[in-house]
Amino acid sequence: MTEVRIAGVGVTEFGNAPERTGRDLFGDASDDAFADAGVSRSDVESLRYGNFMGELAERQGHQGPLMAEAAGVRAPATRYESACASSSAALRSAVRDVRNGEEDVVLVGGAERMTNLGTAGATEALAIAADELWEVRQGVTFPGAYALMAQAYFDEYGGDRDDLAHVAVKNHEHAIGNELAHYQDPISVDDVLEAPPVSEPLGLYDSCPISDGASALVLVSEAYAEANDVDAPVAVTGSGQGGDDMALQDREYLARTPATNSAAKEAYEDAGIGPGDVDFVEVHDCFTIAEVLALESMGFYETGEGIGAARRGETTAEGDLPVNLSGGLKAKGHPVGATGTAQVAEITKLLRGDHVNSDAVADGTVGLAHNAGGTVASCLVHVVEEVVA
Repeated sequence: MTEVRIAGVGVTEFGNAPERTGRDLFGDASDDAFADAGVSRSDVESLRYGNFMGELAERQGHQGPLMAEAAGVRAPATRYESACASSSAALRSAVRDVRNGEEDVVLVGGAERMTNLGTAGATEALAIAADELWEVRQGVTFPGAYALMAQAYFDEYGGDRDDLAHVAVKNHEHAIGNELAHYQDPISVDDVLEAPPVSEPLGLYDSCPISDGASALVLVSEAYAEANDVDAPVAVTGSGQGGDDMALQDREYLARTPATNSAAKEAYEDAGIGPGDVDFVEVHDCFTIAEVLALESMGFYETGEGIGAARRGETTAEGDLPVNLSGGLKAKGHPVGATGTAQVAEITKLLRGDHVNSDAVADGTVGLAHNAGGTVASCLVHVVEEVVA
């Protein structure tokens, strides 16, 4: 199997852009990715595109060929939907085909337009990623669902809102200077604890924002990179996917995420590494408790020990395992269809040394991207490594 190199990355600003369409956003991200890669659009053999709520936000289905047109690509195009993990699902598909020699050049990415729906409309649209019969009809929203998971964690393993506040403070600190981030201002623990409640025990600063944005990656085979003198020192070396019951009521655990455990185990085995080999991580922190659950499920902490990681400084830029150096979903933002490939773009720049926070991982060679759908009913994990010094 051939190595899958990341030749170029492109990410738009994440934030409030209700006047911009998904095709505008993805066109910009693709332009940046091609400029970064130095690869001709005419060499692209397929587009894999992630999007979750296009029918609701833009009354637009069949987005694959639409986004190929926006990207200036004449190639077969397919849309992937796996809630907030949509573009990671697209990435996994692309990685497999490049590895197997089916394709040499693939454009993969995603976009989401959300703020035009308003807070209530976007919340309603996001809710369809939950079980419509047993959760949505009963009025459960994702803030409420993650609040149940947080309370279950506190009840079973300990910890409190102060621990979660340190997660939010850390991720906002990491976003300072990231010109693509939705929020670039610092916050304090008191800011988090005194913010309006969203769903107890979670408050406003425990929750990621509703964002618009897009991201794109140009993937090439190792052979193509060598034959065309493409500078692509970073590769996707591991890919894993896991799943769980859709509704929280059907699960064995509320305070664990087995889908993440399965995805991480497969990704580690695929890359031939373990948790101890990872230098930094981008995790799906749609809510602060989600970061804790992800770190434990990926084997960085024993169950019940991850809650204090940010408070202890272990997951800060100066810590042993920097987490969400981009600012994460919490501060960078979460245009859901774009998030997965945006995480990989951030890791790529961190490894290449052209990210605002690259100094924090100057000696790092292995990054991990964790992207979840819903209340982690779906999960994808990708290992991203520097392979050419």
